[in-house]
Amino acid sequence: MKVLVAVPVYNEQAYVTRVLEKVRRYAADVLVVDDGSTDETPLLLARQPVDVVRHAVNRGYGRSMVDALRWAQCYGYEWLVTMDCDEQHEPESLPDFYRAIEADEADVISGSRYLNSPRCGDRPPADRRAINETVTELVNERLGLSITDAFCGFKAYRVKAVSGLRFTESGYAFPVQFWVQAAAKGLSVAEIPVRLIYNDPNRSFGGPLDDPDHRLAHYRRVFAEEVGRFPGVFEQVTACTCQGELGAERGAVASAGLVAVNQKSNPAAAIKTAEAL
Repeated sequence: MKVLVAVPVYNEQAYVTRVLEKVRRYAADVLVVDDGSTDETPLLLARQPVDVVRHAVNRGYGRSMVDALRWAQCYGYEWLVTMDCDEQHEPESLPDFYRAIEADEADVISGSRYLNSPRCGDRPPADRRAINETVTELVNERLGLSITDAFCGFKAYRVKAVSGLRFTESGYAFPVQFWVQAAAKGLSVAEIPVRLIYNDPNRSFGGPLDDPDHRLAHYRRVFAEEVGRFPGVFEQVTACTCQGELGAERGAVASAGLVAVNQKSNPAAAIKTAEAL
């Protein structure tokens, strides 16, 4: 199995050497996407035996993800694993992803910091947890998924399965766009638990996104626009889950067999099931 581990970085001089030395213990092929770092990160990367894509200027997290996916496609990798470089994703968890890849039961293996409470670890900043919960509920309700963590960047992607997706979101709303397209294409999704670590709870998103209300509004806007690109795909799934409390809605979706996190997501089949209810 040919697997690439990709690590997007931006001004990570405090972590990059330690993180990459650990990653290389578990990965033969490592790609770093340097999103225009202005600190010592580029010099430190030059000392590491890894491939590097460097942006001349900061282009955003989403653009870094797109470049990693393109690299994986161009060089014939079967799977792409992505993880952050700020020590919030543990390289020691990479074997868990490899085992899930070998099981061959999903197109996307998504790390979740909230799937297994004993492994959760640190308490997240209140605004980040609240926004994650809100967006995760929105994704589940509107797309018929049952994920527990919409924003974890520790993921494995079956390259062939995601090669037809077309991303335009260059910033932190990339995961929102990804979930809509993954559901529309009918990709199967599995979650595995990863530890919740917050080394720097005051880490900046940059600009207006540092304001939680603005950030949530931005995510909602990207989500609505992306759903709008797939007319007729999600509306009836939404209609099927719009009554009662959110917990009851998600239970109804699961019991109806619309979508399970570890089964094939098929919007057409979901609509047919919704019509039958």
